[in-house]
Amino acid sequence: MTDVVDSDELLRRMQRARACAEEERQTWRERHEDLRSADPDGARDAAVRNLAYEAVLRVLDEILTPGRHDEEE
Repeated sequence: MTDVVDSDELLRRMQRARACAEEERQTWRERHEDLRSADPDGARDAAVRNLAYEAVLRVLDEILTPGRHDEEE
């Protein structure tokens, strides 16, 4: 059964998703730096995952605060 949520709950869920994505992006960025010299393949994988989370953040930012990235660029 599908739960019906109001707009405030949907906003809270998207904000939590954004916070989680930010934590993951930071984790993968740090992992990339740690693996850079010791494990090039692992570092490359970490860099790709970092980029994926950056894309997720951009999408969520555009939903939560439309036009925000346009001003930063």
